[in-house]
Amino acid sequence: MENKKIAVVTGALGGIGTAIVQQFVSDNYLVIAVASTRRNESDFDRWCSEYNINPSLVEPLFLDVTDAQACLNSIESVIESHGKIDVLVNNAGITRDSSFKKMNAQQWHEVIDTNLNSMFNMTQPLFAHMCGNKSGRIINISSVNGQKGQFGQANYAAAKAGMIGFSKSLAYEGARAGVTVNVVAPGYTETPMVAKMREDVLESIKAQVPMQRLATPLEVAKTVSFLASDGAAYITGETLALNGGLYMN
Repeated sequence: MENKKIAVVTGALGGIGTAIVQQFVSDNYLVIAVASTRRNESDFDRWCSEYNINPSLVEPLFLDVTDAQACLNSIESVIESHGKIDVLVNNAGITRDSSFKKMNAQQWHEVIDTNLNSMFNMTQPLFAHMCGNKSGRIINISSVNGQKGQFGQANYAAAKAGMIGFSKSLAYEGARAGVTVNVVAPGYTETPMVAKMREDVLESIKAQVPMQRLATPLEVAKTVSFLASDGAAYITGETLALNGGLYMN
């Protein structure tokens, strides 16, 4: 494992997270797969089996990403064990959709904590390490709805838009040290959860997209892989929209 780069991916066991982990394994990384503390080793083993992931190339890390101290301890532990972290992908996210008139404080704070505050919790303990190494990639997974907004998602859109502002600001701070900070903003993506939607609902979603289809998790993962690569060393502070033309900024 000495020659492998180390990538930390939050929300790793989800649809997009799984594709990102698979891509990084294909790219010859050792991946630290961050999953909720509601998961366990048995869940991880089943996930590896279901998606044909070699468990010797992926280490599970069961972590509450809303807990700043737990994230600090975990990042320090990974660096101590492996000597470095080359890439961080902040992918953890949830939805608690509701029209704002009916949205309660819990729905707001749960989404902000998981989608936005977790990015601080994971990135802050790592950023100085990357700057000290004069190398690093931070890639944050936002959403088309963080760019254009969406009915019933004031909490989610606020968090996802916040990720974009955070990334632009941090890109300034990391630039001289060779640490890039970028965003991938997927549109509607064909995750297992989305695939379970009613056919008529799926068709209505596709009809809104100029390309008349959903993104695939692999397309998101390939974009992340590019931003993590040496070929993207001069790209920072950017948001790559992956939405089939649904929103053009």
